[in-house]
Amino acid sequence: MEETLRDLIGRVKRGSLSRRGFVKRVAALGLTAPMATQLLAVTGAAPAAAQSVPAYAPTRRGGGALRILYWQASTLLNPHFAVGTTNQDSSRVFYEPLAGWATDGTLHPVLAAEIPSVENGGLSPDGRSVTWKLKRGVKWHDGQDFSADDVVFTAAYSRNPQVGATTSGSYQGLNVVKVDDYTVRVEFERPTPFWADAFVATAGVIIPRHLFANFNGPNSRDAPTNLRPVGTGAYRFVSFAPGDTLRAEANPNYHKPNRPFFDTVEIKGGGDAVSAARAVLQTADFDYAWNLQVEDEILQRLEAAGRGKVNIVEGGNIEFIQLNATDPNVEVNGERSSITTQHPAFRDPAVRQAMALLVDRESISRFIYGRGGPATPNFLNNPPRFRSPNMRMEFNVARANEILDRAGWARGQGGIRQKDGVRLRFVFQTSVNAPRQRTQQIIRQAAQRAGIEIELKTVTASVFFSSDVANPDTFTKFYADMQMYTTTMTQADPQRFMNQYVSWEISSRANSWQGRNIVRWRNEEYDRIFREAEGELDPVKRAALFIRMNDLIVGSNHIIPIVQRPLVSASLNNLRPVLSAWDSTVWLLSDWWREG
Repeated sequence: MEETLRDLIGRVKRGSLSRRGFVKRVAALGLTAPMATQLLAVTGAAPAAAQSVPAYAPTRRGGGALRILYWQASTLLNPHFAVGTTNQDSSRVFYEPLAGWATDGTLHPVLAAEIPSVENGGLSPDGRSVTWKLKRGVKWHDGQDFSADDVVFTAAYSRNPQVGATTSGSYQGLNVVKVDDYTVRVEFERPTPFWADAFVATAGVIIPRHLFANFNGPNSRDAPTNLRPVGTGAYRFVSFAPGDTLRAEANPNYHKPNRPFFDTVEIKGGGDAVSAARAVLQTADFDYAWNLQVEDEILQRLEAAGRGKVNIVEGGNIEFIQLNATDPNVEVNGERSSITTQHPAFRDPAVRQAMALLVDRESISRFIYGRGGPATPNFLNNPPRFRSPNMRMEFNVARANEILDRAGWARGQGGIRQKDGVRLRFVFQTSVNAPRQRTQQIIRQAAQRAGIEIELKTVTASVFFSSDVANPDTFTKFYADMQMYTTTMTQADPQRFMNQYVSWEISSRANSWQGRNIVRWRNEEYDRIFREAEGELDPVKRAALFIRMNDLIVGSNHIIPIVQRPLVSASLNNLRPVLSAWDSTVWLLSDWWREG
């Protein structure tokens, strides 16, 4: 298969095989058309197209109000400080990247005039640079012109360690050059197969230089625009109550014709997923409800009312458990879960292996998530060519007991296992959400049968997923033994997704807990393979490297995958949202409209 794929890609590059012919030929190898298209794009054999973006029908504006319900409320509006999906999405209402990911994994131009390719001169054949041509005539919401200066500044801002941006990893090791006012060249230190990271999708949102230049350092958190954004998007800022409601109005000078359709947008935060589903599917009080982590039985019952529909869009998001590699109960220089410590129980591979055996993934999927959560043994599940065949799911309480017995964890007072003065008693935290609380209960009951005591902790979602550096209950601080949440895959490529386990991304006080490696796991082999994958141009070899990364972190049992999380939402029957599980929910909010 490796030789055949390489040969076919080579024929496309030489011009002896058309793009359409390539798609047909690789179908026999198990690659779908979208996968084949993206494979051509990332290897530079052909440009990525935006075929999956539906045609925009309206010929006018003035569509009234669009009401969106996010049961987890946002707390800030700077996309480069966002640690949770809600903050990323709220920021994206106003700010735009050069390109975004459509649902089939292809790139769609936003602030870029076109998607770079070898054919149009945007991609260098050696993989060392990509040149972006920018749209002309785009203006910031305050009337200032958008230009290459803003793009160059965004890269410098994001990678500035004094800023502490969550997107910094996407801008390290590259040089951004202004060619002219409407052309930017990104130069890489070495051949780079995944060039569509910087300036693309969630990590690539462009901010205005003229408003952030004076806050490009230790004072970055003081910028007024952190809460009052000035972007280029289809909607401009009206008001924001952190933890509650965001309001925006149509941008009359938007750079795409006849857009946006709606006059105003309101994003209401708070509540819970069930009430959010009900507010669309049953009462029709809102047009759209985000992230319906709700038992599928409830969704089907609400859907039967006939007012709305459930949208299920497959991507790479994953609901999983983290076992802390560090000690959350010891404070080092004012910081718990310090990388200088080790977890007293989870340092033992036997304890981690036992915990993985006590998670009944199949039952959690079947009885809680249904359509919204297929069980999985892998952290990296999509695109399919990156999915490991090596990991297995097993729920086996008896085997967990045997492993702990052999490792010397004997039952003591109350039946709780202990060894060398360490008891197997863990605090297990997650956000307030009915499926998550049911999942916690299932795991606690199984753990009790193995002599492990689990204290369940629930945190309000707006706190758990916030970037508040003073709050001890945020998931990035991880001041607990175990925690569970969904991590999102915001690109149809695993490079940024899998940097969550490299040693240089460890979340700590030094980086304001903005590092993506929240479990604080370190592995030299993983670091080496990740660096190798960053420069591997052969798509088959690159896929094998990411499969190995998945196997290393999952095999360590410091993380326990539970279920895949396709994008599950609800919308009124007449709403036409443009959704993608590879990007923000509102990645193309400019193209949402209402029929009739």
